[in-house]
Amino acid sequence: MKQTQLLRIRKRCVPRFPGAGPVMAARGREKEPPDLVHQNQIFCETVRKELRCQKLHTEYGVNPLKRVHTITRKPMSWHDNTEEPADAKFLNLIHHAALEPTKKYTEPQTESQEIGWNTTPLISVDRTDRRLYFPCRNSEITKYMAAMWRLKEQSENMQ
Repeated sequence: MKQTQLLRIRKRCVPRFPGAGPVMAARGREKEPPDLVHQNQIFCETVRKELRCQKLHTEYGVNPLKRVHTITRKPMSWHDNTEEPADAKFLNLIHHAALEPTKKYTEPQTESQEIGWNTTPLISVDRTDRRLYFPCRNSEITKYMAAMWRLKEQSENMQ
């Protein structure tokens, strides 16, 4: 139906308020209930506002931000056991949604993504250069703690 037809139909349907008597206003005088003309104007204005804000959605898609969980099928149902061809567009959309942000986008989308966006090192790591390479070494404290852990493990194994 067209919008004007809906408006005509709704204009004919005037809501009635049964048992509406006089209402006391804030200043002590009685307020008369709205008559049919005012009720119809209020209703028509409400319909106009609803129609102005309505939008008909015809294209639907998968939310790429939400993980898709599959539900197991029933083994004896015939409609679940029929094979359907895979939709390539849908599969590409699902695989694209599962990618990490650096592969999805060319630049960071939020401020927090800027930290750690470029993960390639600025210079290559040369393990023979002592100025930039500091390997993990044993000190007195690390040797002591290693011996402590070894003794603790041995004592637990004996019990």
